Amino acid sequence: MKVNNINELRNQLSVRSKNGLPFLLAATFIWLIILIIFSTPLDIIRKNLFTFYTTGLMFPLSIFISKIIKADWNTNDNPLGKLGLYLNLAQLMYFPILFWAFSKNPEYMIIFFSVITGAHFFPYGWFYNTKAYFIIAPITSITVMLLGWNIIRINLWQIPLVMIFLLIILSSWLYLDYKKKTTI
Repeated sequence: MKVNNINELRNQLSVRSKNGLPFLLAATFIWLIILIIFSTPLDIIRKNLFTFYTTGLMFPLSIFISKIIKADWNTNDNPLGKLGLYLNLAQLMYFPILFWAFSKNPEYMIIFFSVITGAHFFPYGWFYNTKAYFIIAPITSITVMLLGWNIIRINLWQIPLVMIFLLIILSSWLYLDYKKKTTI
C-alpha cells in the first residue's frame, strides 16, 4: 500500500485501531473497579494494592474489546506502528512516582495515578491525528490536580469517578472522530 504522507499513515492507524478505543474502554472498566475499591471501607494501603492489581486487567481486556469492536492492532505494515507500543510503555516509566506515593503518602497515590493516566494520553493526539487526546489529557491532569489540592474536603472515590467521566467523554469523542474518518 503506497502512502503519500505522514498524515495518511496516522489516519490509517486511527481507522484500523479505532483511535485506541479498546484501551480506553478497558481503562473505563478498570476505573469503574477502582471506584468500587475506593468506595469500600478498606484501609488506604489495601485500596492502593487492589488498584495496582486491577491494572493487570488492562491488556487482556483491551484484546477482548478489540475483538468485539473489530479494531486491528496489527500495524506492522505501517512505519509508525511500533510507535504506539512505545507511547504506551512510556507510561510505565512514571510508575516509580506511584511507588513513592504508595510508601510515603498513600492517600495521594490515586491522584498521582490519575494524573499519569491522563497525561500519557497527550502524544496519542499526534499518533492518531485527533484533537481529542490533545484536549482531554491536560483537562484530566488539571482536574485531578485541583481535586487533589482539596483532598481534605473530598472523598478519594471522587477521583476514579472523574476519571470514568472523562474517559467516557474521550471515548465518545474518539468514536465520532473515527466515524468521520471512515466516511471521508
